[in-house]
Amino acid sequence: MEKILLLLHTEPDGSLARPALEAVTAAQALAPHRLTIGLIGASVDTGAAQAAGCSTRILAVTGEPFAQSRYATDAAAAEALCRAAEAELVLAPSTARWSRVLPGVALRLNGRIDTHATALARQNGVPAVTRWFYRQRIEAVLTRAQRPWFILLDPGCCAPYPGAPGAAQIETVVVETPACRTAVTGIQAPPAGEQTIRPDAKLLFVAGAGWTKKQSDGAVHAAEAEQLILGFLHASQGSLGGSKSLVDQSGEGEAVLKCMTHLNQVGQTGSTPRHPKGLSTCCHGEEPHTVGWRFVTERRAINLDPSCGWARGKADVLYVADAFQVLRELIAILR
Repeated sequence: MEKILLLLHTEPDGSLARPALEAVTAAQALAPHRLTIGLIGASVDTGAAQAAGCSTRILAVTGEPFAQSRYATDAAAAEALCRAAEAELVLAPSTARWSRVLPGVALRLNGRIDTHATALARQNGVPAVTRWFYRQRIEAVLTRAQRPWFILLDPGCCAPYPGAPGAAQIETVVVETPACRTAVTGIQAPPAGEQTIRPDAKLLFVAGAGWTKKQSDGAVHAAEAEQLILGFLHASQGSLGGSKSLVDQSGEGEAVLKCMTHLNQVGQTGSTPRHPKGLSTCCHGEEPHTVGWRFVTERRAINLDPSCGWARGKADVLYVADAFQVLRELIAILR
């Protein structure tokens, strides 16, 4: 059986975030009793305790230089952990930090890497990876003979590891800090209440171009639409998505929602979220948009057209109603 290493980075408080715990669950499918975990961070004690129940060996690179996401230090730490574990199979959650670093580490070790994996399993005793191609339309199962083989696991595909914290014995791997040309001086982020993209939210709220079109009174109410959408997001703590036609309007000289950017786009050329519930408003449910909803468990839509695409088997429930009126009622109920 291959030597398997699961690479994880800790949060500022030393704990493991949800994507890391999901990766632990996925890794157990390949190595339930022979899993080595490699941790990177300023402090790893809490994270090591969280994963102690599923690992036979815990390696760690710690220290202040490894607290921040930086290519030079992260790549050096990941390479050192891979060499120390003599890993043939290297797994990691597909966070921004690992996605930037691990392709370069795979090149350093003469390995290969596959990204956006959604499941791990063994087929005839050989590790196999499940992932999607062609804008989430084709599902494939891959195996590789090349070693080391690096695999990045998409968040939201597994339940977080539920094991209780335990005592962990940590083996420290010493890494000489490489020369760095960058320094982290601080973090600039919008207030928590203004955040519209929430990957861990239970609800995905998607707005379509109908919000910025003429309404029943013959006028455009883009400003009111934005207030309603933001009010609903604040009350529900949901995550905001948008159709391609809506996010493209900023370059077409039409009325736009200022809270909407291309980062919010969901669909064939956007993101493919995995929220438990989804509510689409003023969208027509065409295939390029609904393909982004493939992994949303419960799908509902609001549209004045009873013959829209959502009504053709793409939504579990379709509300034939005015989205402006529905959101006013929902906000009143939530508040």
